[in-house]
Amino acid sequence: MTPCSAWENIQHMIPKDKVLWEAFYGNGQSMQYLQELGYMVEGGPDEDFFQHNKGEIIVTNPPFTIIPAILERLIDLDKPFILIMPSSKINTQYFRKLLGREIQIIIPRKRIQFEKIVDGKKVESNQCNFDCFYYCYKMDLERDIIWLE
Repeated sequence: MTPCSAWENIQHMIPKDKVLWEAFYGNGQSMQYLQELGYMVEGGPDEDFFQHNKGEIIVTNPPFTIIPAILERLIDLDKPFILIMPSSKINTQYFRKLLGREIQIIIPRKRIQFEKIVDGKKVESNQCNFDCFYYCYKMDLERDIIWLE
């Protein structure tokens, strides 16, 4: 699950006057963190990303196992988004084909340490062993690649 720090790191790049859609609810913590940071957020445990279309900006950490289908749906929706995904996704053929040159990337200085949840309970785990980027579309960031401090 996404830690609050992941959203705190980029909150200065997410407009406060837009309604966010946390499209992959998980345990609800990510949506709660965004609300605590002052955002209006829509989403819920029974909402299917592939059947709904909410908010003005999609801000989420999607399930990595279905990213090709998620990207196709995002193209159909054609709305701004910020997705947390492994850095390696930029090298895949489906990513290049679907989004290629239209993406802006925010690169964190440290790995995002995701919260591991097993049977509804947070589990202490080893450090995350892969890097993630924030992949942004139609967010009008000041540069195409931004390194966080």
